[in-house]
Amino acid sequence: MAGRIGMREVAERAGVAVGTVSNYLNHPERVSEPKAERIRQAIDQLGFVPNSVGRQLRLGRSNVIAYIAPDVSNPFFAATAEGVEQRARELGLSVFVGNTHREKAREDAYLELFERNRVRGMLVASYERIDDRLAELQRRGTATVMLGQLAASPNQPSVSIDEVAGGRLAGQHLLDLGHRRLAFVGGPLGVPQVFGRLQGISSTVREVGGATLEVIDVADRTVQVGRQIGYELAHRPPAARPEAVFAVNDLLSLGLLQEVVRAGLTVPGDIALIGYDDVEYAASSIVPLSSIRTPQEEFGAAAVDVLMDNLDHGLVRQEVFTPELVVRVSTAGPEAAD
Repeated sequence: MAGRIGMREVAERAGVAVGTVSNYLNHPERVSEPKAERIRQAIDQLGFVPNSVGRQLRLGRSNVIAYIAPDVSNPFFAATAEGVEQRARELGLSVFVGNTHREKAREDAYLELFERNRVRGMLVASYERIDDRLAELQRRGTATVMLGQLAASPNQPSVSIDEVAGGRLAGQHLLDLGHRRLAFVGGPLGVPQVFGRLQGISSTVREVGGATLEVIDVADRTVQVGRQIGYELAHRPPAARPEAVFAVNDLLSLGLLQEVVRAGLTVPGDIALIGYDDVEYAASSIVPLSSIRTPQEEFGAAAVDVLMDNLDHGLVRQEVFTPELVVRVSTAGPEAAD
């Protein structure tokens, strides 16, 4: 197998000095057009790939940022990644993506890897509190933005969603429809985003006399777990079932919906159901799903902007998005159909 093509081979093919090739790559304004054209042709003919990381380090400025997500199979994080990449492309940046699979060890490994490779900055979404770890990165010179959580420190940029407001929206909607036996499905409750949504619906339920809230803590937020909960609820006696369920994300909601319908119950007649995030297939499920819509691609784009404001202007912004209610058939019945 042929060895890696380097600048020396390019210089020989173009008939110029190695230093001229280096200038072409790093300081093109220093190279005359005839020599530049010969170098371009040599690069094309030889298939030379510049060591961009090394060149960026020599210039003292990387054009690579990193996005660390807990689960890119989740449509919310996938859509956020799309927003990050699109906005980064507009700014001439490249993006490394790390998927931690919700494992702290993998998260720490990505933080170390990207810092070691001197990315320009990191966008970090985590299900755990990561303030201390990001503060340490900042102290060592790597800019970071915390995604999905409002930073505790005024010195830490962040982009988050008002989860408490989202929980209140879901709860108020179900209560306004006349439901009084409500259930919250989500977990683990130690996850800040999950806990915020629980706080929101809990505060709303407490304001209404006779309303109750059953909290069903689950270990994961997947379609499969939603199916398990849906099966259990569907096979309870009617008087023991909640009238309405707020699931902490749409994946749980969709799994729950499948099992409830499979058991012969009607949605929303027997159980009303609302999810969270309003992912792409919420509207096209077997019963169109009401949901709390959160920004996704906009969320990713905003994270890049907050990072660049910090890098280029020293600004520390903590942007908080407000979610909104999307009403469909799963809570309001056929009259809510598009």
